[in-house]
Amino acid sequence: MSLRTLLLLPTLLLLGACNRPAPAPPDTPPEPQATQMRDAIQRPLDRAKAARDMLEKAPDLDAAERAATDTSATPAPPVSR
Repeated sequence: MSLRTLLLLPTLLLLGACNRPAPAPPDTPPEPQATQMRDAIQRPLDRAKAARDMLEKAPDLDAAERAATDTSATPAPPVSR
């Protein structure tokens, strides 16, 4: 036998012994891997949406507050003598 044949047989045996890793069970969802990055990106967006909502509601709240505190717009109760 030649040297090439002697090296080829153990190499083929070692490669034949290698197995593929077992696949993950399909019932379990994959573990999240980028939650910190996603949270870091989402946090300023959430703050901006909250600020926009507050600015959109501000005129309505201001008008309701003015209507509640404005006593000149409501008629005075009759005075009994």
